[in-house]
Amino acid sequence: MTFQFDRNDPEAAIAEAAERCSNWGRWGDRDVRGTLNHLDDGKRREAAELVHRGAVFSLAQRFDTDGPQKGWRRRTNPVHTMLDTGTDAAAGSQGFPHGIGGADDVVSMPLQCSTQWDGLGHIFDRARAWNGRPAGEVVTAAGDQVTGIETAADGFTGRAVLLDAGRALGEDGELPDGFAITAEQLTEIADRQGSAVGRGDIVLVRTGQLTRARRDGWGDYAGGPAPGLSFGTAEWLHGTEIAAIATDTWGVEVRPNEFADAFQPLHQIAIPHIGLFLGEMWDLDALAADCAWDGRYDFLLAAAPIPITGAVGAPVNPIAVK
Repeated sequence: MTFQFDRNDPEAAIAEAAERCSNWGRWGDRDVRGTLNHLDDGKRREAAELVHRGAVFSLAQRFDTDGPQKGWRRRTNPVHTMLDTGTDAAAGSQGFPHGIGGADDVVSMPLQCSTQWDGLGHIFDRARAWNGRPAGEVVTAAGDQVTGIETAADGFTGRAVLLDAGRALGEDGELPDGFAITAEQLTEIADRQGSAVGRGDIVLVRTGQLTRARRDGWGDYAGGPAPGLSFGTAEWLHGTEIAAIATDTWGVEVRPNEFADAFQPLHQIAIPHIGLFLGEMWDLDALAADCAWDGRYDFLLAAAPIPITGAVGAPVNPIAVK
């Protein structure tokens, strides 16, 4: 189910993919949830039955100053500041009665600086947002007025499938930067693992790039070369009717992108046309090791974004339960 495209004609390839993979109007003109509509109550009940051992895995990177961001488009790592401390309590300067003291803190950060979901207002195609709406009417200086991430806050709990491309296709569990994962390879990995991908599933793709970044340093992890999904997977993403997809890389798709002059062309199809939520910078290593150990690659996932009103993306602490 690979979408065939001409690498020398990105304009035509993007336009054709947009037409072939469009979900505009599928769930009505007012829809704000896109492919999360595939994940219904029945799918959630099925996902709950996947819990056997009760083993729990957090799939979030830590949110701290030792993160991957380098300032591109004003994206920085989180800054954590204490407002009240134990030192203040010991000094008796907090003004509370009867010996009680406390600590309080604040975090300042871009919402997409670490493990997060891209919302449906994050990317436009030719000034059109999800479901064909004019981008300028959707996202204004006040935020996303239509598809803010809060509209999807309850939508990311269900069956998830890990596709460990790093182990299946790479050496020592890692794919090299620039490796484009095809639709056929995604299907082959799922078949080999015995974990078919279907309607309403949340798909997690491990490339091993985060493993490498932890070992060798962040380098250009944020925005530089990376393994990832080929632009040709657009039709697979649409046809499988998955609810969402996340990877352990900065931008989900392969970098450098497969056209000489393009920036994140798969995003340009997936978000505004398919209505697909993309998760980035997820930590899949411990989960992948457990899946390789017990041979089970599907599990219950709860990955609710922080419901920041009007946000076009939001941090998340995804929890996998096996």
